[in-house]
Amino acid sequence: MSDTSTPARPADVERETIASRGLTRRGWTIVVSFAIAAVLGLLGSIVRVPYVSIGPGPTYDTLGSVDDQVVVQVEGEKTYPTSGELRMTTVSISDDVSLFGALGLWVSGRNALMPREEYFGPGQTEDDLQRENKKMFQDSQSDAEVAALRYLDYPVKVVAQEITRGAPADEVLEPGDRLFEVNGRAIKVQEDVREALKGTKPGQRVEITFQHGEAPKETKSVELGKASDFGGDNRKEGFMGLLPIDRADVDFQTTIHLEDVGGPSAGLIFALAIVDKLTPGKLEDGKTVAGTGEIDVNGNIGVIGGISFKLVAAHDAGATTFLVPAGNCAEAKANAPDGLRLVKVETLASAVRALEDLDAGKNPPGC
Repeated sequence: MSDTSTPARPADVERETIASRGLTRRGWTIVVSFAIAAVLGLLGSIVRVPYVSIGPGPTYDTLGSVDDQVVVQVEGEKTYPTSGELRMTTVSISDDVSLFGALGLWVSGRNALMPREEYFGPGQTEDDLQRENKKMFQDSQSDAEVAALRYLDYPVKVVAQEITRGAPADEVLEPGDRLFEVNGRAIKVQEDVREALKGTKPGQRVEITFQHGEAPKETKSVELGKASDFGGDNRKEGFMGLLPIDRADVDFQTTIHLEDVGGPSAGLIFALAIVDKLTPGKLEDGKTVAGTGEIDVNGNIGVIGGISFKLVAAHDAGATTFLVPAGNCAEAKANAPDGLRLVKVETLASAVRALEDLDAGKNPPGC
């Protein structure tokens, strides 16, 4: 019986031979494409970009508790009931941003990407930044306490916060020493120290009365120097090299319990919480009020960063009113979520008045 099948053509034989040896050209194309996609996906997930992610952070009710711990606690002095919530707001900052992560954050619309150098110094790590922010947070607590107590007419004392190395004050004082008198002037608030040096000249000797810890008060004389010799300005008055700061001088203790939070911008809200607890009446009266603002010991409120994200965080937490530092009003007004009332504040006193006006049905200054 004869074979009638058609003989295979050379091209057919070649294709069969290639197929028998492995993948076809199309198969190799698919494999290479998948490999490239896998490599790009891996790089996109592990390659870090020189940006940080900024977004809304958690909020905390300073009149309430966190992890069963009262946030603002006053011991040894009569306190009064509070009502409502007084929420401090935060911004979330992440330095661990991948290429794909950056794209996802950008698409979400809730976060922003900012150049890393705007938040981190040369060689500074995220741990370094957290330590710096924690120090500022602790200082803001002390300043908030003093601002609140000064507003309520409690006494304060003046201590040496920092002393310039090698300066005249460095000969007799240590950080933490309490100041009673400088150049014949009684020191009751920190501004008195600068006033005591007005009219003096470098080379002039002045006396300082101070107390170190529990030791008896003592008086020592120092020769004033030139500020420019210690990196300062060209002021004509004598230079002592001392940074004074007000601290509470009361027989009760105010403690702020809040971990893993950094930066100085919670000062205003902490001060309001202290005022609310130490005075009759309820500033919030059942409402949820949020806000932000750095505060100094005199009760002045400074501008802060990240206001747009803090507004979102406050709105998400159910706040209906947000206390805005006057210098942040324009940015806040442009980014305020619907239903969140913006109230402009410049000092602790103005913030207290604003909350009292809201409680009385009045309209405090807005942004």
